Amino acid sequence: MSSPLHRLVSRTPQRVQRDTLELALDDGRQITVQRVRDPRALRIKLSVDERGARLTLPLRASLVSGERFLHEHRGWLAAQIERHLPTDGAPEALVPWTSTQLPLRGALLPLQWQEGRYLRIERDPAEGVRVQWPVRAGDAALRRALRTFYEAEARADIGRWLPAYLPGLPRPPRCVRLKTMSSQWGSLAPDSSMSLDLALVLARPSAFEYVLVHELCHLLQANHSPAFWREVEARMPAWRAEREYFHREGRPLKATLRALLAN
Repeated sequence: MSSPLHRLVSRTPQRVQRDTLELALDDGRQITVQRVRDPRALRIKLSVDERGARLTLPLRASLVSGERFLHEHRGWLAAQIERHLPTDGAPEALVPWTSTQLPLRGALLPLQWQEGRYLRIERDPAEGVRVQWPVRAGDAALRRALRTFYEAEARADIGRWLPAYLPGLPRPPRCVRLKTMSSQWGSLAPDSSMSLDLALVLARPSAFEYVLVHELCHLLQANHSPAFWREVEARMPAWRAEREYFHREGRPLKATLRALLAN
């Protein structure tokens, strides 16, 4: 006979279950909410980020109780959606030969489509951004090309700004990685590796530069003490305006990048 310990260890872990449901808001809008039944959850929870609304249920909660919780908080949900998503509506992916604008550095640049042998996205000083589009290219290839384009533009900005801030630092960052981040805009690892959110390339340049300065100052102060903020202010006196910009525009920027690069 198996011991209680053996039965406990060999028990198959329960999986997270996901589905979606539709919710009508008070203003008539219909939204899709991701419902997640998570064995680790301790209570019913409703959250909103750039990916949309999410209802998390512990295993013991019924679907009816989850839907009741969702309806009771639909006013809060509507307010959070307004805060997290762009004011001009939900962001959309690029559509070949149809999309006419591309967000970059706080602006919407004209987007031109041309037939080409290879898929390529590049800046055109006269026309904004140009896409060379092969006949057989697909959505996945377009997303990869767009990510490559945004990474190149972001690294060009970092390359212009970084040399001016290196004097006075104990060391340069070991490397700078660009990736999509859910909540943070940047981070500095103990080995001095820096990570920056690729969505920064969609923000106004001064805001992007502020995040770079912020993370560089962590090479001097690995905290958010008054001494740290003095280091930031010495390099960027207008940092408060940039932080407020992210409070106002940050979630829409992340949502826009996710829509452009999502599968």
